[in-house]
Amino acid sequence: MFVQVAQFILSLSILIVLHELGHFIPARIFKTRVEKFYLFFDPYFSLFKIKKGDTEYGIGWLPLGGYVKISGMIDESMDKEQMKLPPQDWEFRSKPAWQRLIIMIGGVTVNVILGVLIYAMVLFAWGEEYLPTENAKYGIACDSLALKMGLKDGDKILSVENKPVKSFGRIVGEVVLGQVKTIQVERDGQKIDINVSDDNISEMIKKSKSPLISPRIPCVVDSVAPGLAADKVGFKKGDQIISINNKPTAFFNEVTAAFKANPYTVANIEVLRNNDTVLMRTPVNGEGTIGFITAPINKFLALDTINYSFLEAFPAGISKAKKTFVDYIKQFSVIFTVKDAHKQLGGFGTIASAYSKQWDWENFWGFTAFLSIALAIMNILPIPALDGGHVMFLLYEVITRRKPNEKLMEYAQYAGMFLLLALLLYSNGLDLVRAIFE
Repeated sequence: MFVQVAQFILSLSILIVLHELGHFIPARIFKTRVEKFYLFFDPYFSLFKIKKGDTEYGIGWLPLGGYVKISGMIDESMDKEQMKLPPQDWEFRSKPAWQRLIIMIGGVTVNVILGVLIYAMVLFAWGEEYLPTENAKYGIACDSLALKMGLKDGDKILSVENKPVKSFGRIVGEVVLGQVKTIQVERDGQKIDINVSDDNISEMIKKSKSPLISPRIPCVVDSVAPGLAADKVGFKKGDQIISINNKPTAFFNEVTAAFKANPYTVANIEVLRNNDTVLMRTPVNGEGTIGFITAPINKFLALDTINYSFLEAFPAGISKAKKTFVDYIKQFSVIFTVKDAHKQLGGFGTIASAYSKQWDWENFWGFTAFLSIALAIMNILPIPALDGGHVMFLLYEVITRRKPNEKLMEYAQYAGMFLLLALLLYSNGLDLVRAIFE
């Protein structure tokens, strides 16, 4: 957990500093005074601060975000005393509306550009590896919900709502985000439609941490844990389990299901070793395991890897950022239209848990790019206290050529701050409840 939290804080710090620079730089270009530039919030005290020129740079102790305090602007500081004084040339409120608009959209603009650049560099450095849906030659392994929906182990996914899905890993996402009604599969040589109900989608969201379906693969031993049951009875690398207690178990999901169904027992396991069949009696522990790791998926199924040159990576990064943007917008639709979907919202704990438990730079940068796009979308929402709220009032001013009433903006700022605080408490409260009761 410490590694996940460390990655989350590093991502957050990078995104906050660059987002605030997106406001800071155009403010300085337009000769607007910036009083504070802070990573994290600093109520009552800061961990570090230094003043250079008119600006105080610092690090706060509350890692819920960051901010720049721009003179002459109604923001989260709610500095009403300054707003009572006559406007000064160096204040935000004294600048033309188009300059104020550029200052306000600067943070979101940086987040979008940053997301594209990170995606591009991730694709350039690591490429893109995925399992083509058509290459899942053994079909799918189903969890209990998939079986309840009418899917079966060994089904081959053909399409979702009659649209082929190129990557196997995208199938469930396409079903949930598209709120589709049917999945097409091949079963025993025939094409079958599997109906997907609204309740099915609701249950998929609830069980999002466990895979609905996974590619089915044979159960071949890759390594054995020293001192555990598999090691003691003589399992070796390359052994393929073909039956347990006289019941055929050709695939990994069947093997794990058989072990979990019979903990604290001794299993009679048939293993195929160098074309010979070997019978072994193996104790099964209370967790339903015997102590081996199966061979990786690429031993059985052909994965595709797309490698990008430096120049090719940029249009690919734009495409990936666009896909992230569209999927994130679809998530809003799911939250408001699917039963109980809002209960699956999460706070900082949920975000931190999405990082790898071991430090993984590919995962770190990929998820940082996703967060950058997500923060851009969240910040541009027309909610007072967010950049989008300020943009909304500025667009009103540009269109009507009249400034909004300052009292109205002040009350709107309070309302926006209350709404954001409520959402923050709700989402992190859900994290706490799940941590205690799940």
